[in-house]
Formats: sequence, C-alpha cells, structure tokens
Amino acid sequence: MPKDFLQNAAEYYDVVVIGSGLSGLTAANTLAKTGRSVLLLEQHYQLGGMATWFKRRGGHIFDISLHGFPVGMVKSCRRYWTTEIADSIVPLKHIRFDNPMFSLTTTFNRDDFTRLLVEQFRVPTEAVTAFFDAARGMNFYDDQSTSVRELFDRFFPGREDVIRLLMEPITYANGSTLEDPAISYGIVFSNFMSKGVYTFQGGTDRLIGLMKAELERNGVDIRIRCDVERIHVRGGRDVGGVEAVTVNGRTIKTSAVVSNANLRATIFRLVGEEQFGADFIEQARAVRLNNSSCQVYMALKPGEAIDESCGDLLFSSTAPLFRTEALLSRDVTSRTYSFYYPRTRPGSDRSLIVSSTNANYRDWADLSEEDYQASKQDLIRTTLDAVEKYVPDIRAKLDHVEASTPRTFEHFTRHVEGASFGTKFEGLAVSRAIPQQIAGLYHAGSVGIIMSGWLGAMNYGVIVANDVDGFLMRANPSPLRERPGEGAGAQAETDSCQEQSKANQSQTALCDGLPTVAPAARHGQETMPQQRAETAPQLVKDASTRQGARSG
Repeated sequence: MPKDFLQNAAEYYDVVVIGSGLSGLTAANTLAKTGRSVLLLEQHYQLGGMATWFKRRGGHIFDISLHGFPVGMVKSCRRYWTTEIADSIVPLKHIRFDNPMFSLTTTFNRDDFTRLLVEQFRVPTEAVTAFFDAARGMNFYDDQSTSVRELFDRFFPGREDVIRLLMEPITYANGSTLEDPAISYGIVFSNFMSKGVYTFQGGTDRLIGLMKAELERNGVDIRIRCDVERIHVRGGRDVGGVEAVTVNGRTIKTSAVVSNANLRATIFRLVGEEQFGADFIEQARAVRLNNSSCQVYMALKPGEAIDESCGDLLFSSTAPLFRTEALLSRDVTSRTYSFYYPRTRPGSDRSLIVSSTNANYRDWADLSEEDYQASKQDLIRTTLDAVEKYVPDIRAKLDHVEASTPRTFEHFTRHVEGASFGTKFEGLAVSRAIPQQIAGLYHAGSVGIIMSGWLGAMNYGVIVANDVDGFLMRANPSPLRERPGEGAGAQAETDSCQEQSKANQSQTALCDGLPTVAPAARHGQETMPQQRAETAPQLVKDASTRQGARSG
C-alpha cells in the first residue's frame, strides 16, 4: 500500500500553512512559538521551496538559490530563527562585473560604489550622493508612476554604463526591469548597499535542516508529499471564512490558512474565483507574473580548483548595452556565475559553478520533448563555451553538468509558469487584500518584488503570522497569550520594522504601512482598518524588503 504521509495527523489545527518556502516556514515557526497548533504541508519531498538543493553522484551538492542577500538576513534569522543560523551568514567580498563597457571588482556597498562612480565613471560626487539618498528614502507610498529608467535619467542622463552597473545585479536578483516602478528598485538596491552581499555558509541543505529542527522543537507538525487540493470556505461568498483544507484526499479542519503557494494558484486553483468579489478577481487577473530562470550546474572533479580571482559572484555579458529584453532572450548574452569554493561548505573539497540567466516561460513551455532536450543541451554547450573565459579548460575539469529551465521550476515548485520571482509590483496589494475577502485566509509568498527573495519572503512570513495571530485572538480572545512581537523576548519583531530608525517602537508597526488594499471588501464581511501610512517607509525598507537571493 502507498505510504500515508498524513498518518496520525490531527483532525483540527489552529493554522494550516500550505507550502514550505521561506515565507511558509517562518510563518509556521512564528505562530508555533505563540502556542498555536500548526500543520505545515509541502507537496515536494523536501522543504524550502525555491530555497533548495539537489545531490548528484560523486558527492556533489548544488544549491538552487543560495547566491546572495543583504545583511538584514542576519538580523531576521537571529530574531525569528536561531543564533546558529544567523552566525552562519557570511559576507561575499568579491563581486565582479565583466562586459564590453567595463570590468571591475567591488565589495558591493555604498562606499565602494561611490568610489567607483566618482573615480572610474567620473560621475560628480553630488549626483552620486543625491542618487543614493533618493533610493534610500523610497517607500511603498511614494509615487509609483516613476519608472526605474526615469530615476536613472534624472541622476545619470545618457550614462548607459552607469545604468548597467546599478541595474544589472538587481535584475539578476529579482527580475526588475527598467519599466518597473522606481521604488521597487530603490528599496532593494538600498538594502544591498548597506553592507554588501551575504551568503549562508554550509549550503541550503544545512540551513533548511536547522530550520526544520527548530520547527519541530516548537511543535510544528511537518508533512511532506502532501499536495493540497482545495481550501474550503464555509457559509457562502457573502459571509464565508476558512473552514478546512483537503490534502491527499483527506479533509482537515482549521481556523486559518496561510498559503505560501503562488498567488494566482492560491486564488484560482486552491480557493476558486467564485469565493471572491468580482472587483478583487479583476485585480487578481491583472497581476503579472515575474520572469523565470535557466541555470546550468557545473561540478568540478575532486581536487580541481577554481582560481578565486573569478570572484564570488560574476555578472558577465557580451551585450554592448544593458537591455532587459536581451537578458530574457533565448540567445543568451548575459550570465551570472556563482562560484562555490570549498570554504562555502566547510569540510568539502569540491568546487562548483552555477550559471544563471533570466528566462521567459513561453520560450520553453511549448517545445516538443525532443526540441526541449536539445535546447537544454545547447544551453549547457553555450554556457561551457562562455565560462571557458574564466575557468580555462573547463570541460576537462568537469565531473558533472546539467541544466534547469522554467519547466523544471514549474514541475518541482508548482509555481505558475515557473516564476522564479513571484509577481510584479501590483501583486503585493492583492496578496494583502485576501483576508478582507475571506476571513482566516492569508497569503505569504514572493510578491511585489520587495516581498520576494530570501529576506523579503522571510519577513513577509513574520508579518502575515502576526496578522493570523491577531485574527485568531479576535475570534477566541485569550489575554494571557502573547502575540508574536509582544512581551519578553519579542522585541525582535519591533526591531524588524524599525531597525534603521527607532528600534524600540511598538510592535504594532510590524503590520503598519503595508497595503491592506481594499480591492473591494466582500459584502457583509468585516474589513481591517486602514493602517498608518506614516510607518510605511521603515516597514517596507526593513521588515519587508526584498533580499537578493536568486530564486531559481
């Protein structure tokens, strides 16, 4: 008989979390620490979502998305996870650019970028300072009509080389384009400029293993290979609230659901559009998915080394100018290489390279199986040709090589169209509006660019966990319980919202400033009050800010 992955599961949980990406894991952990009973359901055989890894013969372990994130990850992991996790986050000191316009190495922080822009690019100091200050001051409630291109033209008119330096890494990090709102760029860029790029020492497998152990210590019931088929809503569309989920053919009752699934999949597949208001569905349909990725994984033979002059991250391109459409083209001219030296996994003697390119799902989705496999082989061949410039004689040094495409990510994560970076900017407002439509239903995932990636996803999980706990308290008040972020030991969440301004401000700021939007609340359902706009700059910049981990 097939294994029952729900064996001994309870009939009821306070909260069911669907999906174990970093938002789902963090929401589950935060809620469990407040005493809530939490069921975590993951359709895959391992946790992590896009923060994952795979193993191949010969002892090779490839990280899918462990490529870099801002220093804020250290604080978030210490607050919401463990000191051991936080202490394993280390800086990447050598970030390289190599393209027809310039070649340089940087520590990727404000001081070094200022030096480069002034000394190498000959930009006036006043313009550089003004640009950094403008980017740092951006928040969710700024004018969203200004594009990234317009932002650059304001400070660096006619300087395509400067645009390339400032934009290329962020496009790699979260799929941003020159046509996206400037605030989505400014918030992310400023986070990196704080202290540079960091990574997790020991690999994603170690990170997720430590997180799983912490979840189990806090009492989360973790179930893998559990594919949720439906989120059930009671009482009809006008008065409905979450009632249960059906998973692996079994119905489990719950008072609240946190979906860490793709935003579109949550609304249209797991719940069904008939359960939402017409205005909300119109806005949900208008949400654009972000792009996907292709990756080539290269493992060197035992004993073969990579010269560390290659850097930790290398943004390489043969294109004469930075153009978003070129980054997404099947005719690849731009690649980002992550070099994994043995020090990345202490105790290992292996060196690996992961080449990443942004990609359009449709370029891969409709290929026949024969054409698909041929295209993957061509991707590998052209990537090896390109990396030869940095690792001479790479083919002779290889022990293993393979490729992934948008179809790969769609298959393993169930993300609609294999989206590596969630949704475009408008997805955040729709994600935040879901509980106004259905009581007890929440979404925590990669949305709106600033809520995606490792740091943004993790902090969004905390924010949503706070919302869920507040909802459950209103439904069943218990004055002796602490909310996440209140009482001794909970200053962490306050700091998450205010770390760059007032670290001791009240915990309520954790939820303030995010759009609770009101794509029209459903008839007859209580709506959440509009939250204070004045706290938005700090929340979006600190608690919700997107970090730059590659999501695939």
